[in-house]
Amino acid sequence: MGKKNKQRQPQPKRSGDQERSEATGATLKDLLGADTLQKLKAQADELKTAEAERKEKQRLQEEDAKRQEKKRLESDFAYLLENSDSNWSKYK
Repeated sequence: MGKKNKQRQPQPKRSGDQERSEATGATLKDLLGADTLQKLKAQADELKTAEAERKEKQRLQEEDAKRQEKKRLESDFAYLLENSDSNWSKYK
């Protein structure tokens, strides 16, 4: 069996800007405009504050649920009887 001839597909030519940016190692920050960077930073800050608010709200809900459960258990006589100190003599 013979080898098959593989034809190379020509790569698309790159524009001068792409070649310069790749040659100099330009970063995305360099390529974007200042106003775009400010918008992205503002959006990132908004997302961080929204996430912090969501976590705080969730923490408050969990604390409230714990408080309500504790209040419910404190009014349950069977729970209090099981979890009370069995050494009554020290309370005389």
